[in-house]
Amino acid sequence: MTALYAIGDIHGQLASLIQAVEWIEKDGGPEAPIVFLGDYIDRGPDSRGVLDFLIQGRLAGRHWTFLKGNHDRMFEWFLQSPSRADPHLFTDLSWLHERLGGQDTLRSYGLDFSTRRRLSAVHEEALRRVPKAHRDFLEGCPLVHETEDLFFCHAGIRPGIALSDQSEEDLLWIRQEFLEFMGRHPKLIVHGHSPVEQACHYGNRINLDSGAGYGHPLTAAVFEGRNCSILTAQGRSKISKPA
Repeated sequence: MTALYAIGDIHGQLASLIQAVEWIEKDGGPEAPIVFLGDYIDRGPDSRGVLDFLIQGRLAGRHWTFLKGNHDRMFEWFLQSPSRADPHLFTDLSWLHERLGGQDTLRSYGLDFSTRRRLSAVHEEALRRVPKAHRDFLEGCPLVHETEDLFFCHAGIRPGIALSDQSEEDLLWIRQEFLEFMGRHPKLIVHGHSPVEQACHYGNRINLDSGAGYGHPLTAAVFEGRNCSILTAQGRSKISKPA
């Protein structure tokens, strides 16, 4: 059975990303197929470096699939003209709010937030500094990836809705309606978006967001059919199940 690999939310953690890819290549070789679950940017120190690394891998012909996360879409929409805000956010938040990490992302492109700035000036400078290749990458990321047994997406799915009919908003943003559902899904759902202390198998879904955006380890996993293991420096280890 051919192994398929996945990496959870990266959030600007380039060193952790490089390490995760090294673990995968040690386990499955340089041609190992990898599904990235989105949220490449924000909060961490080197969002630009992460996108450069992923784009270089694609240009080198790696068998990598890049799904879109909600943070990636917020960055993509910010770079539109005029800049576009995500309506899913609460009224007191924006992508540039410190909780979401947009300023961290733009700092990695050389923008300075040490003094108070107008949004229009930040937007204008971002359009100059963010390479077109990065904008094209963000715009081109698909929302889902499927195999016979697995359904990969960033946030999750809305229970009771066919996989083919899932909305973009739910695939990028859903939380409680999905996380609290204990019934069977058409396929095993592999997702990120909602950070947990360590990657966990809930029976109907597997969460690979282990909180790299908050300085915790990034998770790389290997799938053989519905069977899943976590990769570490020592090799494969059994994925945990909720207590």
